[in-house]
Amino acid sequence: MPKKKTKGNGANLGFEEKLWAAADKLRGHVDAAEYKHVVLGLVFLKYISDAFQELHDELSKDEYSDPEDRDEYLAENVFWVPQRARWSFIQQHAKSGYVDPDSNKKRDIGQLIDDAMTAIEKDNQSLKGVLPKDYGRAALDKTMLGELIDVIGGIGLGDADSRSKDVIGRVYEYFLGKFANAEGKGGGEFYTPQSVVKLLVEMIEPYKGRIYDPCCGSGGMFVQSEKFVLAHGGRVGDLSIYGQESNNTTWRLCKMNLAIRGIDGNIGPHNADTFHNDVHKDLKADFILANPPFNISDWGGDRLREDARWAYGLPPTGNANYAWVQHMVHKLAPSGIAGFVLANGSMSSNTSGEGEIRKQLIEKDLVDCMIALPGQLFYTTQIPVCLWFLARNKKNGGSGPSQGFRDRRKHTLFIDARKLGTLVDRTHRELSAEEIIRIANTYHAWRGEQDAGEYEDIAGFCKSASTDEIIGHNYVLTPGRYVGAEATEDDDDMPFEERMEYLTAKLKDQFKESAKLEKAILSNLASLGFTGKESS
Repeated sequence: MPKKKTKGNGANLGFEEKLWAAADKLRGHVDAAEYKHVVLGLVFLKYISDAFQELHDELSKDEYSDPEDRDEYLAENVFWVPQRARWSFIQQHAKSGYVDPDSNKKRDIGQLIDDAMTAIEKDNQSLKGVLPKDYGRAALDKTMLGELIDVIGGIGLGDADSRSKDVIGRVYEYFLGKFANAEGKGGGEFYTPQSVVKLLVEMIEPYKGRIYDPCCGSGGMFVQSEKFVLAHGGRVGDLSIYGQESNNTTWRLCKMNLAIRGIDGNIGPHNADTFHNDVHKDLKADFILANPPFNISDWGGDRLREDARWAYGLPPTGNANYAWVQHMVHKLAPSGIAGFVLANGSMSSNTSGEGEIRKQLIEKDLVDCMIALPGQLFYTTQIPVCLWFLARNKKNGGSGPSQGFRDRRKHTLFIDARKLGTLVDRTHRELSAEEIIRIANTYHAWRGEQDAGEYEDIAGFCKSASTDEIIGHNYVLTPGRYVGAEATEDDDDMPFEERMEYLTAKLKDQFKESAKLEKAILSNLASLGFTGKESS
């Protein structure tokens, strides 16, 4: 089937990796989780000051404007930055500190940054309680902090687009990913890998409407959705953004991430638990994107036995997976579509009533598409995960500007993408841009979108299955049950001698690889003191 073309989001920044290496080199004895807030807070301060300075320069050229008039900045939706909070002031005193003329006391660089963050929050109510303000603590090395300011001060210097929100926004996004990697398991609390986010967004195509993430982390779903809108000729503001996050530090990361991108999103006045304090109770969303925490056992389900959200069955108190699913169904508008990540067990589990809930979802014809992903995509776990896509209206409903979605009632698309992706390091895999488009185009063609080509089942990759077929598989939604085996080339016509030559050469290559692995394993064991020698 032909591929649907999408506009790119620009080339990768050449200095991102170099900038990270420089910042990480200064980390010293600060652990990744703590250092994350030190660095990202400074990146945000650099952004807010750059945006302010850009407008300040423009106003300075206009004889009828006052560049120090706070209202001029409010009118342009630019944060007001007091003089002692501006990056030029901070960088000027990064190494030597500053003697406050009012108190005649010296303020070190950490205290200056804390003062700057406090002043910015005071003058910009939307940032109240958001910015980190613990740079002055004794445990934070001030020499390291001054050097870090110099590193971050170089973002975009010499670049014609050095004042662009996109430049600093992408640095912020890149650093979020690197910190998630550095933190390992804990990193997944605030970050979803970019290739997974991009696939979710390409699948549901959130062109215009209300978009919701009930566990929004650092806001990656919203940022990628806005990128999608802009890449397809839309405008920032075409999406109304709603989110919620239970972790306070992560909620603050999200607020800063959205502010850097110029995105006006409603993620609640504070962090809050989605199950027990829904801050968007009356919301019905056109699009839902989410990466809920997997298999959470302490979600307080015993206190929500009578909740109206459990229309398809009581979720078990020992696992929140199907509570998240039903919460999202509850939030969908009549033609809404949801795409979210879940652990693979959700596709087949029959524990504590989960199988019955899944049965009800299938029989109510809500399950639009299921995708099995490869392992090693996430920082939190090496196990493979799956993507669920639920739709309220499978007769002709869908997202995007296309009309004429085909009637797909009583059918579900299954995609097995477990063989896709490429290792980018020893432990992590990513889906390529081409693989993301291939998966998304398969879905759009199946839905009957006009510019997506004709859909066809591909053995080993995709299959459109009827509800009766799913019932025949006892309501299990694992794509491998439906797509079958990948077609292989028939080599029966290959001459015996030629086939043996091929197989012998392949076997020799495997022997060589085996020898390399054996040598590496023995070397590692020896480095640990295990030589295999018999004791006398």
